[in-house]
Amino acid sequence: MSSNLPVPYRYRSEPDKPVPDQEREDLTARVNAAYTDGRLDDDAYHAALDRVFSARTLGELVPVVEAVGAVPTYAEPAIVASTAPNRPGELAEIRGPGRAGLLVLAIGGGALLVLILLLVVLIAL
Repeated sequence: MSSNLPVPYRYRSEPDKPVPDQEREDLTARVNAAYTDGRLDDDAYHAALDRVFSARTLGELVPVVEAVGAVPTYAEPAIVASTAPNRPGELAEIRGPGRAGLLVLAIGGGALLVLILLLVVLIAL
């Protein structure tokens, strides 16, 4: 049976280590979540819970961890967790330039007008 677990993962690197109570609780919660999400059917759910409660070592829990998937080792990016009105990947509504943008346009347009007038005066001379 091949594993999708990373090599240094504690279930592979310390297979003879006893299962701590907190580990058993965490894995039970993950099995329950997998069942609720529909990733485990009734038989697989009951088999996984039986294995979690009967396991004496971390190595005996490998099939359960493979069934429910490894815990992500990264934090959710702030942009995904934000309360923005759009979901990640959706386009936002087009917004106007705002005050600063209008000021830049006004100054740039005025400077361009002054340059054109100077060119006209220089060409007329």
